[in-house]
Amino acid sequence: MENVMDALRARGFIKQTVYEDELYALLGRESVPFYIGFDPTADSLHVGHFMQLVAMKHMQDAGHRPIILIGGGTGMIGDPSGRSDLRTMMTRETVEHNVECFKKQMARFIRFDGENGAIVVNNADWLMSLNYVDFLRDVGVHFSVNKMLTAECYRTRMEKGLTFLEFNYMLMQAYDFLMLNRKYGCSLELGGDDQWSNILAGADLIRRKERKPAYAMTFTLLTTSEGKKMGKSQKGAVWLDENKTSPYEFFQYWRNTADADVEKCFRLLTFLPLGEIEELCRYRDERINQAKERLAYELTRSVHGEQKAQEALMQARAAFGGEGELPQANIANAVNAMQALVETGLCKSNGEARRLIEQGGVSIDGEKVTDANAPLPEGSFTLFKGKKVRLFVVRG
Repeated sequence: MENVMDALRARGFIKQTVYEDELYALLGRESVPFYIGFDPTADSLHVGHFMQLVAMKHMQDAGHRPIILIGGGTGMIGDPSGRSDLRTMMTRETVEHNVECFKKQMARFIRFDGENGAIVVNNADWLMSLNYVDFLRDVGVHFSVNKMLTAECYRTRMEKGLTFLEFNYMLMQAYDFLMLNRKYGCSLELGGDDQWSNILAGADLIRRKERKPAYAMTFTLLTTSEGKKMGKSQKGAVWLDENKTSPYEFFQYWRNTADADVEKCFRLLTFLPLGEIEELCRYRDERINQAKERLAYELTRSVHGEQKAQEALMQARAAFGGEGELPQANIANAVNAMQALVETGLCKSNGEARRLIEQGGVSIDGEKVTDANAPLPEGSFTLFKGKKVRLFVVRG
């Protein structure tokens, strides 16, 4: 049986590990409880989270037990990693609402029953009742401030001012690992490579306090070939919630993947065999578009199901290739081009719609619109936003 580390490494997941030989041997001989943390800073998971869920599924399919840690406690502070500003602190009510949304979405991807079924825990259960003095004596004594300040997550924030509130984050995340080790025998934490310092701190804390083995493994971040984080569209984050990012928009995001990033996305975000991925991505001419369409379809199917993936595929082919039916939108109140853009959701405001029209980015039935107040055709019509978005608009 293949060791899951071999599978993850072959697909390009693994960035850093600690005690690698020990960890490899452990994963090859027994079921290992492991955890990945998710801060509930929104009421939906996004594409960055999805990569972590894919890694979690690889681990679970190999026989290891996932522990999904929801940061209901740490989310009250906010992780400084990868940020140059202070996160907005959330109320307990907001955190609790987001936690419930996360649980529902995760259930679509990870199995929660059976011998190694995943469990969901919330670190608010132990963090919110901590005695601060006891915490400092029990945990803080094991941390060197000098060493902490060398961590990338803190050095970035030091430029604008690192608050003591954020400075506590590493200790809290390390304490999470310790608690999960005590409660569930968890000996491995996984996460994005921007979490390396925090994850390593947790493994080190367990080894110091419990005199037991603990391990850390980080994954490569989901970035473009230019080094920019993926998962951002013109509207903002690409969400897994279809009410935030529709299946069609989700499909189109991946259909527009840069040629150089297609194979990487296949490897990290789908479960297609590597041989099939290599065959799909072997061409670097116009045939790469077939691979992009397959990538978009596979990811939309994983997130939204077969039916919605098929619908998105047909809509995309209709909009850009002249096949099938166009995606449809209804309007009830719009009387001009500007209002139609807003009512169909193609633009968020009249101001945005007006600017788009003035920049020459809007057409109706193939004719460019130059006046934001231009009246709409009497019947149904096709509304174009740029070259890539086209809607069949119906009144009523």
